[in-house]
Amino acid sequence: MPKTVVDATIKFLYEEQEFGGYAAAVQNAGLINQFYEETAKLINTKPSNIAFAGSSTDGYAKALSSISFKEGDCIITTNDDYISNQIAFISLQKRYHIEIIRVANLPDHELDLEDFERLIKKHNPKLIAVTHIPTNSGLIQNVEGVGKLCKQYDVLYLVDACQSVGQIVVDVENIHCDFLTATGRKFMRGPRGTGFLYVSDKALNRKMYPLYLDSLGAKWTAFDDYQVHDTAKIFELFERPYAALVGFAEALRYANAIGMDQIESYNRKLADTLRINLQNNDFRVLDKGNRLSSIVTFCQPDGNVEKIHKVLSDHKVFFKENRREDALIDFTSKNVDHAIRLSPHYFNTMEEIEKVSQLLENIRH
Repeated sequence: MPKTVVDATIKFLYEEQEFGGYAAAVQNAGLINQFYEETAKLINTKPSNIAFAGSSTDGYAKALSSISFKEGDCIITTNDDYISNQIAFISLQKRYHIEIIRVANLPDHELDLEDFERLIKKHNPKLIAVTHIPTNSGLIQNVEGVGKLCKQYDVLYLVDACQSVGQIVVDVENIHCDFLTATGRKFMRGPRGTGFLYVSDKALNRKMYPLYLDSLGAKWTAFDDYQVHDTAKIFELFERPYAALVGFAEALRYANAIGMDQIESYNRKLADTLRINLQNNDFRVLDKGNRLSSIVTFCQPDGNVEKIHKVLSDHKVFFKENRREDALIDFTSKNVDHAIRLSPHYFNTMEEIEKVSQLLENIRH
C-alpha cells in the first residue's frame, strides 16, 4: 500500500480512539464522500451509482441477491469465471433449480461472441455474468463485446472486475454493465476488507435491491413497510469500517492522480517483458488470449512448480501458487495441476523483472 493510504487509515483510527466512532465519521464526512467521488471518477460514472462493499465477493453476492431467480431461469457465464462466482451460481442452481450455461471459447481462448448471441436468443437468460480478468490467468475477457449484446437484448449484466480495477482502464459506459464489483486490496493497493459495487441507473430504476436491507438502504415508513433509497447505497450496510474506507478513498485518489491509462501502459511493458523472458527460458507460459494483463501464470514444461516455488521464496519474491481447484475448468483444459502467478505492478521496475527472470533462468540451465 502507498504510505498515504496507511497514514489515512491510521489517522482515522486515532480519531476514533479520541472522539468515538460516530463523531469521527461526522468530522470526516468529506473524506468519506471522497470514496464515492474517486470511485466514480475511476470507472466513469456518478457517485450515486457506487456502493461500498467489504470485498468484491461481498458486492457480487449482494448484486446476485437483488435478482429474483426462479426455477427454469438461466445464467450464462464463462469457463474462466472466478471460483467464488462459479460456486455462487451452483448454489443458486441447487436452491432454485436454475440452469448454468457456459459460453464457448474460440481456439485463441477469446470468448465466442457468436455463441454468446446464439445462447441469448435460445435461452433468454435472467443474467449474464463475466469475470473481466480471471485470477488464474492473464486473460482479459471481452466484457465490452458482451456488454453490447446485453444492451441489444436487454439482459442483466454482472461483471467481476476484481483483478482489472487498478491495473487497466475500466469504463462502465463502454462495458454497458448493470453491476460491477471490485476489491480494494489488490491492484488498487487499498486496505483489506474494502471494495465497491457499481449499480447502473437501469438497475436502480427497476428498484433492484439486495435481499437483506438495513437502515442505511431503506427508511422504515410503517409498522410493516419500508421505502428504499434511490442510490446505490441501498446495497450498503450501516456498520462498515470507516478507517479502511477512508484508506481506500486515498488509494483511489492515488491511482486517479497517476492516471489509469499510464498505469495500464507501464504494466503491459512489465508483463510482456516477463512473459518473453519466461518463454525464452523454456518455461510454459499458461496465459492465453489476444489481450493479456499483468497476471502472469507459468510452470515448468512438465507442469512442476516446486523448484520455482523454492527459488522465489528463498529470494523473497512475492508470488501466488494457483491450484487446479482454483480454476477447475481452465486448468483441466490446460492439463496442469499447479501454476505460479506473478503480478508485476507499476511500483515495480524493469530491473526487478530482469532480476526475477535471471533467478528463474538459473532453474532451467
